[in-house]
Amino acid sequence: MTKVLLTGGSGFIAAHILEQLLAKGHSVVTTVRTEDKAAKIREAYADKSAAGELQTVVVPDIARLDAFDDVVKIPGIEVVLHTASPFHFKISDPKKDLVDPAVIGTTGILKAIARSAPAVRRVVVTSSFAAILDEPKISNPATVFSEASWNPVTIDDIYRSSATAYRASKTLAERAAWAFVAAPPADSVAKFDLVTVNPPMVFGPVAHHLASLDGLNTSNERFLDLLRGKWKAGGVPSTGAAMIWVDVRDVAAAHVRAGLELPAAGGKRLFTTAGSYSNAAIVDIVRRNFPADAAILPSDDQLGPGKLPPADQRFKVDNAATTELLGIDWIPFEKTVVDTIKSLKEHGA
Repeated sequence: MTKVLLTGGSGFIAAHILEQLLAKGHSVVTTVRTEDKAAKIREAYADKSAAGELQTVVVPDIARLDAFDDVVKIPGIEVVLHTASPFHFKISDPKKDLVDPAVIGTTGILKAIARSAPAVRRVVVTSSFAAILDEPKISNPATVFSEASWNPVTIDDIYRSSATAYRASKTLAERAAWAFVAAPPADSVAKFDLVTVNPPMVFGPVAHHLASLDGLNTSNERFLDLLRGKWKAGGVPSTGAAMIWVDVRDVAAAHVRAGLELPAAGGKRLFTTAGSYSNAAIVDIVRRNFPADAAILPSDDQLGPGKLPPADQRFKVDNAATTELLGIDWIPFEKTVVDTIKSLKEHGA
């Protein structure tokens, strides 16, 4: 089995990656920002921790260039899955709060690996559809986004909006990663290749070691708002411009397969999406599958803002290359919604 370094182990996607890695018998070193988060993970996998198959390391600030210098020196690490990066719009300074942690965190870990981790053969970086889309073209039906598409956003655009700042952080971090592996330092002791995973909105059940619903990932907050009656009180919110999605379990599987099981994934961008979704469709699915919750759901005349725009106002996607390479049958939207609602209810929603 393989020894894997998984950064950001308490994150939404990383928690599912961790679960899948351990289920397959791999040994994992995972980083988190606080000892409290580390303790939650050790508690969730007490047997794996006791057996030495799971090790937690606190890395409090991923924006430090030396943040990962020590952890990559742990002997035997062969694959690095780098998921640690901020995803939220609660920011005061977009460069400090989003761009720096994403770019410095990514380049910092690559430099640390190159200097000190000779056994590492592959690094998988969690990027985003944010690094693929082109904002002015998202309502153009002639636009087809694929693995080859790049967001043309620059650092000068980050003050335009919080959404643009987030998209810039992911784009700049991914570009920095590809630039690094294209021209690694001459004295590198590690000779690794790179894979990036580029999901859009990621939905799905939360990992069982979620500390509380207060720490729910940003993309799943809409389900919690629905269950708490916010959509009935205030109307169904707009689905948003990036109206494509993927299940978190498929994103996790993409990381595991690309990192450990598919040599041909080296050098590839993986555009992981199951297709389009809408907030109105979420309401319909919950209404069908959870009739006892009818009283908290918005009425049909409140669904309008949450519906998809007409087909002649939507971009298209082509991720056939990713689907073929990974061999994934994407989880359907109805299953994702049902499993997410059940998961949130189990956590007290």
